[in-house]
Amino acid sequence: MPTVSMSQLNTAQFDHVTSDTESWNILETALNPEKLHAQETVFTIGNGYLGTRGSFEEGFPGDQSATLIHGMFDNAPIVQTELVNCPNWLPLVIKLDGEKFQLDHGAILNYERRLNLKAGLLTRTVQWRSPSGHHFAFRFERFCSLSDRHVMAMRVQVTSIDFSGSVEIEAGFEAHPTTVTIPHWMTLKTGSLNNLMWLSTQTLHTGLQLGLAAKLTVTKADETIPVRDHANTLMAATTIAPNQTVIAEKVVSIYTSRDIEFPLTVALRRLAKSPSYQTLFAAHLLAWGITWQNSDVVIEGDLTAQISIRYNLFQLMIAAPRHDNRVSIPAKTLSGFAYRGHVFWDTEIFIVPFFALTQPAIAENLLTYRYNTLAGARRKAREAGYQGAMYAWESAATGDEVTPRWVPGAKGELIRIWCGDIEHHITADVAYAVWQYWQITGDHDWMRNCGAEILIETAKFWASAVKWTGRRYELLDVIGPDENHEHCNNNAFTNAMAQFNLRSARIVWDWLAKSYPETALRLRQKLNLTLEELKTWGTIAQSLTIYPDPETKLIEQFDGFFDLIDVNLQEYEPRSQSMQALLGIEPTNQRQILKQPDVLMMLYLLRQQFDHETLQANWNYYVPRTDHTYGSSLGPAVHAILACGLSYVDEAYQHFMRAALVDLEDVRGNASEGIHAASAGGLWQSIVFGFAGIRLTDLGPVACPSLPAHWTRLKFRLCWQDQWYEFDLSQTGVLCEAVEQSMQSHFAST
Repeated sequence: MPTVSMSQLNTAQFDHVTSDTESWNILETALNPEKLHAQETVFTIGNGYLGTRGSFEEGFPGDQSATLIHGMFDNAPIVQTELVNCPNWLPLVIKLDGEKFQLDHGAILNYERRLNLKAGLLTRTVQWRSPSGHHFAFRFERFCSLSDRHVMAMRVQVTSIDFSGSVEIEAGFEAHPTTVTIPHWMTLKTGSLNNLMWLSTQTLHTGLQLGLAAKLTVTKADETIPVRDHANTLMAATTIAPNQTVIAEKVVSIYTSRDIEFPLTVALRRLAKSPSYQTLFAAHLLAWGITWQNSDVVIEGDLTAQISIRYNLFQLMIAAPRHDNRVSIPAKTLSGFAYRGHVFWDTEIFIVPFFALTQPAIAENLLTYRYNTLAGARRKAREAGYQGAMYAWESAATGDEVTPRWVPGAKGELIRIWCGDIEHHITADVAYAVWQYWQITGDHDWMRNCGAEILIETAKFWASAVKWTGRRYELLDVIGPDENHEHCNNNAFTNAMAQFNLRSARIVWDWLAKSYPETALRLRQKLNLTLEELKTWGTIAQSLTIYPDPETKLIEQFDGFFDLIDVNLQEYEPRSQSMQALLGIEPTNQRQILKQPDVLMMLYLLRQQFDHETLQANWNYYVPRTDHTYGSSLGPAVHAILACGLSYVDEAYQHFMRAALVDLEDVRGNASEGIHAASAGGLWQSIVFGFAGIRLTDLGPVACPSLPAHWTRLKFRLCWQDQWYEFDLSQTGVLCEAVEQSMQSHFAST
């Protein structure tokens, strides 16, 4: 298949990553051990139940192989709890006359690794010369089934070029992987029989069990090679001659005690009923076709942007829990260990909009996670001396706060982390997402059964968190989105979002009391809600109103921000680290240096409340003071959207590409830690709400596009109030038409 190198385009290079003319494939055409860990992240596959990093089946020195399963948490020092690295299902050893196939031995004559985004298939082809001088061709492929979340499969083809001799294939599990050096597993049972092998294991502290079973099939031409069990592995041996190929297929089934009482028993039964590899792959391929039907974004005229948006959406979709509303999407998806699988505001603000408008059933699951963790949010509020529900800055299985308060610094010193204590805006962020989901989907049942309680309990929190200072209510000692500044009073973003929370809760209460009086009565009694309290919400909300300066139209990020030391960030260029890393925590806190948009984030989320002149003035002020390159990865997509609103399309495109390539090109040098999930969701928003200019109105979505000059076409679908709309935009026109409900809506709900 022909390929186009990124170096041939007028955009940043991908460094050995290219895209085919169909723009559905990520390719790596050279193995660079220095980029091993980042590329393991890039080539992560999954199915919404689990994710497996792109490590090699045969292993590689220093690799960071990992399979992460939603909800599988265990206790850990400092971080309290972490999503554990589950037993590795990949191991497959190939021996040729006793010599192991290893890419760090012998010579790589040709190499290609390909992630087919349309098919959810990871493949690798290698031409290799063994240390003894023999030549072979290998083809590896694997997938995590999207049609059956408990099944994974791999297929390996070994072809001799000039070798005659023995071939041995050994399949196994890695039973005791660590999570950043921390052990979490205790084996309960392991065994093998004929061509089957199994493992039952349990987390050390939380007692969650995992059952893993595998079946190995090996063939040569029309001959099936006998497989025997040996020391809890499966082995097959045969001979091979030049131009002959041996094929090994390893099908794996996995369950946990979160799914079923006896996971190993069910895994073995599932494997016994498993059809052939080809049948499994056909079902998987069909599921991906249905999923992409309404989620794809077509960009013509810009191959880099096209492959980037598809890649980022792929990574979001393989991390999205389709069948489980007790979990959410972690900040690094299921692709890496950073943030230990914890859930942040990233999900509600950056990721939920994509799913709400393309796969509403998944958005419902993500928000129901917040309903299911209300008890933890209530506990946090009580412990901090507040009422209602105060959502954790970092949340895991229960919704209790799991942000570490102290972490070791680079020199071994302890650094105080205040986010879990005072970055309160997360509570309003959840409420904002609840409201937006309701507006987009019209899902009254969910709002009645889940959303209303979230909004009311979060409003009760804000009513207890404000301080009356003699002339107005204020929110003191907080952290806004710009985490370069701590212990702020009246952070504009936090105040405005709290106001939104209070007002939306009152609207929903009035709707509930009118439409579902019995539910309203039940909630009123359960939450001890009084009419006086409801009236107070309005008074507090009014007091939190943000007023731009009447002359300059500027909004101060927080009390005293304009008095901080001003800086010219250009004076620090070139640099390869964040401004906070360069200057230190406290010096950065004393300066007007933003980690990410704060006032501008408010102007984006609450854009209907502010005029164009206010946006222009604050853009001019805050953008030059923001660390765009090494600050937060959450910023570029938001800046891209707002730049479109100001008709700065070229500048918007620069921000857009910074988000688009954050993992593919490892632009921040931390792709090894996992996918930047918020950036991925923000990238979709920058296309839909930025370049396409989509506005969500009472009559449905409308487009006011500002396309980059070289984009000849932009096409996507949105679901609004259970009606699908297809937008087909070009430099010369806008086409929007209602389309029939697709198969995907049915698939997502099964």
